[in-house]
Amino acid sequence: MRPRRSGGRGSVVEDVAHPLRGVARVSPRTKDLVPTLNGGDIAVIDHADLDRIAADGLVDRGIVAVVNAAASTTGRYPNEGPLIVLRAGIALIDGCGPAVMEIEDGASVSVIDDVVLVDGEAVAAGVRQNVELITAIHDSSQENIGDEFSRFIANTMRYVDDNLDLLTDLVVPDVSVKFAGRHALIVVRGHDYRDDLALIRGSGYVSEMKPVLIGVDGGADALLEVGLKPDIIIGDFDSVSERALRCGAELVVHAFRDGRAPGAQRLIDLDLPHVLFRASGTSEDIAMLMAHELGAELIVAVGTHTSMVDFLDKGRRGMASTVVTRIKLGNILLDAKGVSRLYESRVRKRDLLLMIMAAVVALVVIAVVSEPVRLVLRAYWVDLTN
Repeated sequence: MRPRRSGGRGSVVEDVAHPLRGVARVSPRTKDLVPTLNGGDIAVIDHADLDRIAADGLVDRGIVAVVNAAASTTGRYPNEGPLIVLRAGIALIDGCGPAVMEIEDGASVSVIDDVVLVDGEAVAAGVRQNVELITAIHDSSQENIGDEFSRFIANTMRYVDDNLDLLTDLVVPDVSVKFAGRHALIVVRGHDYRDDLALIRGSGYVSEMKPVLIGVDGGADALLEVGLKPDIIIGDFDSVSERALRCGAELVVHAFRDGRAPGAQRLIDLDLPHVLFRASGTSEDIAMLMAHELGAELIVAVGTHTSMVDFLDKGRRGMASTVVTRIKLGNILLDAKGVSRLYESRVRKRDLLLMIMAAVVALVVIAVVSEPVRLVLRAYWVDLTN
């Protein structure tokens, strides 16, 4: 049954059948909000074009609804975040306006259809999204994708000159980890990173090749989640847990070329030793370049950003530094999916030898402990010797 309203903001909504109720957690930065969420909460955000990473984080926390002051998809490009939320069974109320950001964090909130209430009083109304509505917006966005792509490429080319230090003036800080002749596994907490990391973790690649393990910001926690300890953590350290920071990895702060390093302050406050890496570009780019400059034989990337949608989700207008980085790395950079499939599809000689040895040992044990087998073997021996 649809609720009856007595008028806009401040009205009382009656005749409610099945409202959604929960504790409101409020922040304009979804990235900061996600760690504070608990099961059953209602996330109140201001996030235009909700990206996949943020959506994955919201879904993981087990919330019941997302109330967005902005439009979760504007039609600029087909962002998948809203669909991830909806397909997880989470209600999504869009375009509620700035009023919802005034809700007190921790307040008891109800959502009835497309109306948001605090203590039974309507404070905002938006659009109750569903998969069909979002899909229709995405279909319309296909008409704009050509123009968006052109702008994206133009911005990429515009900023290439700003990232040429990655090719010519890179000064890599000293670290004790040895890269020469080894593989480097670089983990970024991008979309589908869990699936990619699980695949490569279970493939035997890590145990056999023993790569240098590098976590880019929250990628360090991703490694710890699957039982791997990072050798190096690199980034601006705004999304790394203190547990990861204290795991024993070497800490490399991504600094601006002029030496400013906002991310270093957290490590200073925690009295943790670290070094600065001055470079333009993204932290995942300089993690790859560090491995390359220090002699890594192969670089395997998990969860990195490579497509236009990835970068639009990340809020970047171009991928100049990534283009420069990929040009420099060439064919030593591989995607984790390819490596995991390679290792899943082959039987290693060592494993085959161990299987044969185990079978031989089992036969010997059976022969020793089994009287019928010993009788058969003695009969064969007598036949052979006569």
